[in-house]
Amino acid sequence: MTVADPTETPPDVVSERPPWKGRFPGFSNKFAVFSAILLPLFVGLALLIARRPGASHNGPPLSAQRPAAARTLRLKGTTEAIESRAILAPVLSGKQVGSLTITKLVPSGIRVKRGDLLVEFDRQAQVREFLDKQAEYDKLVGQVSEQQAKENAVRAKDETELHQAGSDLRNAELEIKKAELMSRIDVEKAQLSLDQAKATLAQLKETFDLKRNAGQAATRILEIQRDRTRRIMQNAQTNAESMQIRAPLDGVVVLNTIWKNGRIGEVQEGDQVRPGVPFMRVVNPSGMQVQVPVNQQDLLGLQIGQTAQVRIDAYPELVLPAKLEQVAPVGRGGDFSAKVRTFSAIFSIQGSDAKLMPDLSAAVDVLSDMPGPAASVRPSTRPGTRE
Repeated sequence: MTVADPTETPPDVVSERPPWKGRFPGFSNKFAVFSAILLPLFVGLALLIARRPGASHNGPPLSAQRPAAARTLRLKGTTEAIESRAILAPVLSGKQVGSLTITKLVPSGIRVKRGDLLVEFDRQAQVREFLDKQAEYDKLVGQVSEQQAKENAVRAKDETELHQAGSDLRNAELEIKKAELMSRIDVEKAQLSLDQAKATLAQLKETFDLKRNAGQAATRILEIQRDRTRRIMQNAQTNAESMQIRAPLDGVVVLNTIWKNGRIGEVQEGDQVRPGVPFMRVVNPSGMQVQVPVNQQDLLGLQIGQTAQVRIDAYPELVLPAKLEQVAPVGRGGDFSAKVRTFSAIFSIQGSDAKLMPDLSAAVDVLSDMPGPAASVRPSTRPGTRE
């Protein structure tokens, strides 16, 4: 039995060694080293050439490959009427009144027309004062007329006496001219008559002006009393009329929430309201709008004329189109930070509905052109420009 040499390769076994392994000793190790060093360099150089300005790009722009998705901006606000009038408790002329009592009141939500009676306050005191002052005014008018007639009569009498004194003076002057033909006693009598006539005329002239001033003063006192009484009477009449408030326009009555009798609520018949307090409004429901606060970050996505959808919180099924009408040019400080500003925006509601009333909380959905944080896209680089 022949023993095989272990170093001898069997003839039927094919050797797996590469043909160059024995010919180029150490080549495999050097090739691996060069591959590990040069391959990243070639890849980086290829990327640098591709990103070089002016490099051709056959495909669509990056912005077209990743479009910016628009986002819906939701704002919260309150509905209000475009045309409305506030109804205030009347301020009485010439009087300091603490409160006014309501005797008649139209309920909230009632439709009224221009000129309809909305509210009436207790005006008995004003009507009574008007009647009293009217009677007093008529009495003073008669007294003024009587005083003027009396003054005219006294003036006529004084003018007659003054005219007679002037005649006596002229006669006395004529008599004194006959002194050469008269005796000494007659001359002295004529001189005394002349002196007396001059004194009488001077006294009548002086008292005439004094009597006229006194008569005018007495008449003026009565006229002042008459005018004052007339002014009080007119104020009472105006106050009585102002206590009946009528609708300034066609619309719906809305009662405001005010502080009354130590609590907050809507006024009722019999309640007392302080003068000047706006306790009611008349609104025109045909034109409504929504006023919303907008954060300064969301403000950049709004434009005048932008369309939106309004949803009333009380009526989820009610959806109305709207349009952005105006944005406040100046913002106010935020509730949590003075650096964050809030701007007031007004959306006009396009259309009307019977359920749509003022002071309803509403949500405004605006399709903003500005992408949200998740959809922000880096703008594409144009040829010849630098990033």
